[in-house]
Amino acid sequence: MLKFGKKVVKFRIPIFILSILLLLPAGYGYINTRINYDVLSYLPGEIETMKGQDILADEFGTGAYSMFVCEGMNNKDVAKLKEKLEQVDHVHKVIWYDSFFDLSMPMEMLPQKVLDIFNSEDSTMMFIIFDTTTSADETMDAIKEIRSLAGKQCFLSGMSAIVTDTKELAEKEVFAYVVIAVILSAIVLSVCMESFFIPVLFLLGIGIAIVYNLGTNILMGEISYITKALAAVLQLGVTMDYSIFLWHSYQEQLTVYEDHKEAMAHAIEKTVKSVVGSSLTTVAGFAALCFMSFTLGLDLGIVMAKGVVIGVICCVTVLPSMIMIFDKVLAKTSHRSFLPDTNRLSGFITRHYKVFALILVLLIVPAAYCQKNASVYYNLDETLPDYLPSTQANERLQNDYQMGALHMLLIDSSLPSKEVRDMISEMEKVDGVKSVLGLETILGSRIPESMIPSSIKEVMENENYELMMISNEYKTASPEVNAQLEQLNTILKKHDPTGMLVGEAPCTKDLITITDKDFKVVNSVSILAVFVIIMFVFKSWFIPIVLVAVIEFAIFINLGIPYLTGTSLPFIASIVIGTIQLGSTVDYAILMTGRYETERCNGKSKKEAIAIAHRTSMKSIMVSAISFFAATFGVGLYSDIDMISALCNLMARGALISMVVVLCVLPSMFMLLDGVICKTSKNFKEALHHEQK
Repeated sequence: MLKFGKKVVKFRIPIFILSILLLLPAGYGYINTRINYDVLSYLPGEIETMKGQDILADEFGTGAYSMFVCEGMNNKDVAKLKEKLEQVDHVHKVIWYDSFFDLSMPMEMLPQKVLDIFNSEDSTMMFIIFDTTTSADETMDAIKEIRSLAGKQCFLSGMSAIVTDTKELAEKEVFAYVVIAVILSAIVLSVCMESFFIPVLFLLGIGIAIVYNLGTNILMGEISYITKALAAVLQLGVTMDYSIFLWHSYQEQLTVYEDHKEAMAHAIEKTVKSVVGSSLTTVAGFAALCFMSFTLGLDLGIVMAKGVVIGVICCVTVLPSMIMIFDKVLAKTSHRSFLPDTNRLSGFITRHYKVFALILVLLIVPAAYCQKNASVYYNLDETLPDYLPSTQANERLQNDYQMGALHMLLIDSSLPSKEVRDMISEMEKVDGVKSVLGLETILGSRIPESMIPSSIKEVMENENYELMMISNEYKTASPEVNAQLEQLNTILKKHDPTGMLVGEAPCTKDLITITDKDFKVVNSVSILAVFVIIMFVFKSWFIPIVLVAVIEFAIFINLGIPYLTGTSLPFIASIVIGTIQLGSTVDYAILMTGRYETERCNGKSKKEAIAIAHRTSMKSIMVSAISFFAATFGVGLYSDIDMISALCNLMARGALISMVVVLCVLPSMFMLLDGVICKTSKNFKEALHHEQK
């Protein structure tokens, strides 16, 4: 690695120029990477609800659908607006009661169920069906045009409207995320480092790595908006350690070698050996997300694992090149670190190790209980602020029509009419079901089939399937609607074993089931992967148990706090935050353990070795954790998207909690378990040998 370090130093200017030039294709890739704003599209394609969505698209030429509420408008004005809406590109059909009957027909002749679906006091509602999918760019363009045609008294709801609002809000905020993270990180680094200019180089080096990472996402075709929003901030937070280590290593080598080039070459050598090893746990943590059935985890996992690898490469190539180029500027802007001396605090912690061990024993079970019982929500519109048009529209639907989610029902078109009517009758008796709209409902007892327009028949029936719509009172993801869906599905399968119940609520119910399994899988995989890496690093089967247990305790505390505060977390946060916190903060424990191992093998006593390890690693751990906190905390406060805000708040808090737990609890574990560690760890055998002498 020394040869590699000398090559980097020798070719520092070409490396720097090349790194700048590579930003051009990376920037092109970033700009042209499509962003997916539909979280439900990451459900596995083989489940029934997703197959049903495909059938809607293939058999009926329909994808997304929305409910459009008009208040204070007479029927003629509504009919004119409906005509305009039908002219919007990719609007497949607009269904209102004039789709079935002439407006001149007396209301008394219309089936009461039809009237109840489309009317409520001073408002009326239409169903807008698109010929593209929920999150397609064409659908979102159509949503924008519909809103431009509608007045202030009209409200457009549905998943596509939510996705459109999410896109607009995320695009508005994402640049601010980076600015906030950079400013706060720069402040922290200026305080913690020995130069006012080195934070600039750190952030520039990491920024280059981030652009490379985001640019290469074009190879994936598309990424989630959550991944896009978090990638830069998270990569900044988890890879800052590597830059700090290189700088400290360079400063150390300058005391050994007068020649700055020689010092940097040796610093690169030491950094490669240390950083590659420690980055493996972070990569493993992110890679564990790829084992989720809910493929948003795969999306985030690949991007972040790739980002860590790119971050390491840039740390040992681009950053050293810039440090050497701007060496004189760094010298002129040097200052003493503003961090206070931590030796006294370190001594206090190691002396009172029994107290901290007792705290662990007393808190670990309550923390695990709180973490397990923390509230989680799955309703995607709850992640958005109340002022957005889609959330306001959903509120109108709930208030004016007592309508929650709209279910779509696909049944065999050859099913006998009597069987269909019996099924509808049973479904309408299910709690929360307001009505079932199908051809049988429209026809009723007084409307001949010949009066139903062929265009409507094509929307609701073909040679293979009949399409029905079920309106209900319950909100998506609520326990009530999930129980309702169970009953509806039971009734459906009784009458038509091949029938399918699709829509936002059924998809969300599947999301709950799938992500619950994913949570267990991801945690198990990440713990196992990190365990194996630590086991090989320290040649021990017991040290991984200690380190993983300490970080898991920190995770329990972090995810248990929402239970104590009565805060509900978005579902994705509860799944991914554990593995992110484990992968990104276990390095704190590895750093201290490595120094503890070195001192024990050099013949130091248990207490002396632990004291030295704690004292020498304390400041590095604090700087690393505070930098991670700075990169994420501000974004958490700023973002109006609760899914982004919650994830950033959890990561920021998790970094600090892991720091405190590692600094306070890990020395206690070493003190109490030193004998076991020495007997079960190959590298610690030398320590036993010294003690026997």
